Amino acid sequence: MPEVHPLTRPIVRIQNVGLTLTSRAGPIEILRDVSLDVGSGESLAIVGPSGSGKTSLLMVTAGLERATSGRVEVAGHDLQGLGEDDLARVRGAEIGIVFQSFHLVPTMTALENVALPLEFAGRADAEKVAAMVLDEVGLSHRLTHYPAEMSGGEQQRVAIARALATAPKLLLADEPTGNLDGRTGQTIVELLFDLQRRHAATLILVTHDAALAKLCRRTVRMADGRIVEDSANATLTAGQGAGQ
Repeated sequence: MPEVHPLTRPIVRIQNVGLTLTSRAGPIEILRDVSLDVGSGESLAIVGPSGSGKTSLLMVTAGLERATSGRVEVAGHDLQGLGEDDLARVRGAEIGIVFQSFHLVPTMTALENVALPLEFAGRADAEKVAAMVLDEVGLSHRLTHYPAEMSGGEQQRVAIARALATAPKLLLADEPTGNLDGRTGQTIVELLFDLQRRHAATLILVTHDAALAKLCRRTVRMADGRIVEDSANATLTAGQGAGQ
């Protein structure tokens, strides 16, 4: 496993994490003794076949799924030791999440969707900040449009703006281009990495796309709920990827 610089505290520290879910057929081990450190400002791709535990690892990191065993630490917070209210506060302040299916509120405009996490955080300037972030992703002309009135690429831009609205230290993306065509997906990829650099955030993304994974500084490969490979990407050139 690539080592995090000793002077840099990992923003994500996952230690011996297991995740077991119940089913009608009995308990199912989703994650098995997973350990992973991710440094501040780093970009990491998680790859592997369907059912290997990629998305589950991302959800555990986000605090959206409770690990059955082990320790999950994000930005110095032990997620396992937090109650639901404190966990929600940490997630709102420290973590931004971009889903494959956008997860926008259909009855809210682009501005209202992006302002939502800011309002939850008690920000009086929620709409002003939301408008600024939407401008940053090139959607200043779509503030009053609803998700159904926007293309898939525009909806994903709104989702990225919402994830970045609270200036989180950690940005998590689950197949962020999975529902987009090739050209639109490429545009979203370029935007995601550009914003990650500009906001000095750490990026962890789950992807089936080998070319997208290579844009990250590191790639973790999973199989059967375990990390089977953790390597630095040697194919990066100047201007590519993030966390350079």
